[in-house]
Amino acid sequence: MSVMAIIGAGRGLGAQVARTFGAQGYDIALIARNQQRVTDLAHDLSAEGITAGGFVADVRDPDSITHTLETVAQAMGPIEVLQYSPLPDKTFLRPVLETTVADLVGPVEFSIYGPVAAVRQVLPGMRYLPEGAKPSILFVNGGSATVPNKGVAGTSVAFAGLTAYAQLLHEVLGEEGIQVSQLIIPGAMVEGDPVKGPDVMAGHLWDLHSRRDAFRFTVEGSD
Repeated sequence: MSVMAIIGAGRGLGAQVARTFGAQGYDIALIARNQQRVTDLAHDLSAEGITAGGFVADVRDPDSITHTLETVAQAMGPIEVLQYSPLPDKTFLRPVLETTVADLVGPVEFSIYGPVAAVRQVLPGMRYLPEGAKPSILFVNGGSATVPNKGVAGTSVAFAGLTAYAQLLHEVLGEEGIQVSQLIIPGAMVEGDPVKGPDVMAGHLWDLHSRRDAFRFTVEGSD
């Protein structure tokens, strides 16, 4: 059975992505900092006929990410699709002239060290998936990942680093048949909205994974 791991899983985008990929036959590993939340979400998805499990990791701790993804692979099987989409902490969202060196530590751990640790953990397994598999690495970011915003310097700086890393992965891993893509969502998602709804975003992520013909999709709107 194909396995998808969602880092930063919650009841918004994470739940909708789980439903979208689950409907296509994927087992879902839900990863977040709060065990009870992912356990409850996994229970609800299981009631809908989707095989899901809840796991805990702190994306600012590379060892935590590595250990959890190893645990997922042991419990559910090799990870075919990795989604990195945790929500940034509000403390990262400071104006540029108020941002100190210390203020950048968290965003860099969150948006650079975390993704690098996650990719390095799942990549060996993706390379040995059976013929016919469609390994993908999907990143989800706000608009400041491509258009720096003076009001949110931490994410603007750190997301830029993640964007560069993701694009480099796209160029190199594409040669191996591993799709790397980035979904840019400016501003907040809105439940039920035909453009910014979480279910619509899940559809974009499925398209990036299944069509495998684009690095980035940017949703309409602005931060």
